[in-house]
Amino acid sequence: MAWKRDDPPAHNPEPSPAPPPRSVAPAPAPAPPATPSSSHEPPRRTDRATIGPSIFIKGDLSGEEDLVIEGRVEGKVDLKQNNVTVGKNGKVKADVLGRVVTIEGEVTGNVFAREQAILRQAGAIFGNIQAPRVILEDGSRFKGSIDMEAPKETGAPNRDHRSEPSRAEPSRAETAGVKAGV
Repeated sequence: MAWKRDDPPAHNPEPSPAPPPRSVAPAPAPAPPATPSSSHEPPRRTDRATIGPSIFIKGDLSGEEDLVIEGRVEGKVDLKQNNVTVGKNGKVKADVLGRVVTIEGEVTGNVFAREQAILRQAGAIFGNIQAPRVILEDGSRFKGSIDMEAPKETGAPNRDHRSEPSRAEPSRAETAGVKAGV
């Protein structure tokens, strides 16, 4: 007698046990966060601190996370590796140092941004800006100077063509003379 898969077994009145589940590859475990020793750059924190509108701080601020200032700060804000935002209610009388500095409120002091400085429409800066990229939105208020020179530590060449040639570099005539004499 030939047995067919579709025919139920006649000799077993009890229901047959469920077939074992197909073997499925287990889900991969989440990768552990990168450690500082495994990458060239330290891991970037995603934390963000806020100084609320009723807070007044007099002194120097520094830290390792992004900062939003909605209150008043007098002193120095030093978050070179992180973003700094002065909110619409923020009033800062300090130098502000950050990776990306966004001003929506008012800053009386100098702004130093490693990547970009942004002055929003409602914002005001009464001081100098130093950043490789600067955005001044229409309607913003600004009194000071802007320096978009690349930081000297990166080894970028000096783009100021008004300066005199360096004495270490030969003049065109000296270079031509050297080539002709060879």
